Amino acid sequence: MKIIDSILTDAASIAAIRKDIHAHPELCFQEVRTADVVAQQLTDWGIPIHRGMGTTGVVGIVHGRDGGACGRGIGLRADIDALPMQEFNTFAHASKHQGKMHACGHDGHTAMLLAAAKHFSKHRDFDGTVYLIFQPAEEGGGGAREMIKDGLFDKFPMQAVFGMHNWPGAPVGTFAVSAGPVMASSNEFKITIRGKGSHAALPHNGIDPVPVACQMVQGFQTIITRNKKPVDAGVISVTMIHAGEATNVVPDFCELQGTVRTFSIEVLDLIETRMKLVAESICTAFGAQCEFEFHRNYPPTINSPAEADFARQVMNSIVGAEQVLHQEPTMGAEDFSYMLQAKPGAYVFISNGDGAHREMGHGGGPCTLHNPSYDFNDDLIPLGGTYWVELATQWLAQPTQTA
Repeated sequence: MKIIDSILTDAASIAAIRKDIHAHPELCFQEVRTADVVAQQLTDWGIPIHRGMGTTGVVGIVHGRDGGACGRGIGLRADIDALPMQEFNTFAHASKHQGKMHACGHDGHTAMLLAAAKHFSKHRDFDGTVYLIFQPAEEGGGGAREMIKDGLFDKFPMQAVFGMHNWPGAPVGTFAVSAGPVMASSNEFKITIRGKGSHAALPHNGIDPVPVACQMVQGFQTIITRNKKPVDAGVISVTMIHAGEATNVVPDFCELQGTVRTFSIEVLDLIETRMKLVAESICTAFGAQCEFEFHRNYPPTINSPAEADFARQVMNSIVGAEQVLHQEPTMGAEDFSYMLQAKPGAYVFISNGDGAHREMGHGGGPCTLHNPSYDFNDDLIPLGGTYWVELATQWLAQPTQTA
């Protein structure tokens, strides 16, 4: 494993910053203190910053030895927000804020990019510009989308953008990257079936929305098994069904809610269209009325082939090819997808281990993402920082066209 010496030397101090951020989690678009910490570190290291993009975003601008004159640019992105959940850990750096926790490792993502930033502040042996993107509101707020709306790629011209997420389970020292879809689109639906209430002993006097809902849930699964190509991935999960308030009353309405996940917009278009038709047709057949709502949240995260391959080559040079795994796509969602819609790039995984790294006082549960016993593995800081530095340096060394 080839770790950059300066990053390894500074790992402990960067880990202290990570623990401070972990202890003070902030939710989407409220990351004021976190942004202050990041901005102060970058400023102390002599790196110019831009603040306020996407409300609380911070962008560090690191020009190379040519002052950025060549026009080449690369973006490195870390998310900075926490989750609205209670932490079970009781170690010294556990959350100090009730109902808020860094349970997805964004504190660690921030730390790895800060490790790279500190190195870049002293070693600018490249031509072009590295943009350090500290992005707010990944957890449901679409912070990437908001930064783009605020002119991220207009103010900071870059030809590619890269992201990285810690991934529990695999041993520390391994990475994963693949071309194509690696995370799914995230979408929500809400369907209200309006029938006609009646006495439960006299159901013929009403229109019962409950059996309509049952037919609808079954019908949705035929979209997955009969309308979609078997080789295309797609999930329709009805996760909430609400109806009625008394055992002897046929309810007036029934509400269904759930999520849809796909790896392509084409499959998503098919599922949304078919769901609406199935829902409305079944309601019509039973004499009920249908209110269909479908909200598209994050699009699928799709790595561009050239950039994914380049990232793999960089990883190979650091940990060896046998430690760079195939990136199995997951039905989780990620708003870095918006950046990959706008620019070529790749979103990769860095393995967080099995949880044995956690200090005494952890919650006792599994060290998995969005678990109240989770904690980021600080051993990743020098490895992740090295990856960022090598990726940017090697990428900028290639001849590329300006944006």
